[in-house]
Amino acid sequence: MKLLQNSGVPIYQQIADQMRTDILAGKLKEGDYLPSIRGLAKDLKISVITTMKAYEQLEAEGLVTAAQGKGFYVNAQDSEMLREQHMRRVEEALTEAIRAAKIAGLTDRELQETLTALQRLS
Repeated sequence: MKLLQNSGVPIYQQIADQMRTDILAGKLKEGDYLPSIRGLAKDLKISVITTMKAYEQLEAEGLVTAAQGKGFYVNAQDSEMLREQHMRRVEEALTEAIRAAKIAGLTDRELQETLTALQRLS
């Protein structure tokens, strides 16, 4: 797991974002256990509280569940929920792209052409 100290994004959020991505991409599957809170904190050289906050965020989103004495495991993901999660991330990314395009002075047409060109590259 890669954490950026000077990114402006809180460490717990970076952890939650990376784990969410792994869950939604199927890298972490239903029933998989997340690393222990203490173990991950030690590996990343961060506070246990920071790790716990990330896990609690994933739990609040319904992506993981805490099992008493066992830690957190990945919940079953229904395809509609996965689609909604992906759609939300796409909307957030596009909203940020639109803001950046406005700052750069791009027209709507230039922005659409850029999106089309990027789709071809993917």
